[in-house]
Amino acid sequence: MKALTINLPESLDSEEFEIKMLLAGQLYERGKVSAGQAAGIVGISKRSFIEIMGRFGFSLFGDSMEDLKGDIANA
Repeated sequence: MKALTINLPESLDSEEFEIKMLLAGQLYERGKVSAGQAAGIVGISKRSFIEIMGRFGFSLFGDSMEDLKGDIANA
């Protein structure tokens, strides 16, 4: 894994877990990482990541019906 250091403003009232979830969720939705890799960024299991990603506004199924149909066909 690569390490990344980010300087955030002191006024940002967010926990490390929340910031990691937001980053991992964005990377997952954009297809840059798998669900397992996203979970690794956050430091939780793949199952946990999938279960809570909706709370952060992310979808497991992508943005389109074509993506969903493709996932079903490949299952």
